Amino acid sequence: MRRGRYYLGRVVKLGELDQRRLLDAIREPKIVNVGQFQWTFTDTVDATDSDDGFIFSRLSKYSQEGHVTVVDTATKSRRDSVAENLLIASAPFIYLPEYSGIAYLHVWNGIEEAVFRRRFSALIEETYDNFFVSCEIDPISDYRAFVTKLKALDSFSEIRAKVHPPNPLFGDLWRDLNEYIKSRNASEVQVAEKSDEKDGLTTELVKLINAIVEERISDIPNPASLTDAALLMAADGYGSGKVIGVAHSETVIIRTSDTQKSFLFDKEPMVEEIANEARKRFKAISKERDMQH
Repeated sequence: MRRGRYYLGRVVKLGELDQRRLLDAIREPKIVNVGQFQWTFTDTVDATDSDDGFIFSRLSKYSQEGHVTVVDTATKSRRDSVAENLLIASAPFIYLPEYSGIAYLHVWNGIEEAVFRRRFSALIEETYDNFFVSCEIDPISDYRAFVTKLKALDSFSEIRAKVHPPNPLFGDLWRDLNEYIKSRNASEVQVAEKSDEKDGLTTELVKLINAIVEERISDIPNPASLTDAALLMAADGYGSGKVIGVAHSETVIIRTSDTQKSFLFDKEPMVEEIANEARKRFKAISKERDMQH
């Protein structure tokens, strides 16, 4: 079978959007019009009542009226024919409520990774008439690739992060930030630090991420500082963040979304198989990062 790349993210639910309403929107979506195309969820398989609950579906892009070439058997020639609701592309995805985790296929020249995130969110929000609901998919960073980029920096001149309350998992290194967000009853927190000094900001990001990938989180004596914690939180799929630094006298920007976790799998997957593969990936992420309920 042909294989494609599936990306991993967290579905962030804000406002009146909760787990139940998110699942309902996938089961019974509206249709979103963007330009000449329509978008909706199709081929949904709901297994949320099983022991390892999941919901499978496809983000489908289609045209209300498309043209296809058919064979006219009477004249033994080809001719154009009009087809209603012609499918242009579809991207299978699996959503695991236990992790608020989603794995979705990047479809080249059809439904690219960033387009998937935007259309998925628009469909969920449109299903509730955009009334007090907000949905977004935040990428989960591959820490090994991320820390490799950070190590190439000679100094860190700026760190920014925008984070949302985690649900249901949180990371031990940003436990204090998680408690702070809950105590403030905040739906979003933004953190930014900037330094004009030659040596740049004082940060332990590289040390912290090394501890994570080497499974030495227990060796870290204290929780991460506020800004470092926010960037780690964003990298775990609960927001977005970036580091601006200097490498060989050149300014470099590194975003948490630049190193999104992904894996290769069948483009036309068996539902149970893609669910098992996605669950295996999210379990490994939770173990690596010591994430807890």
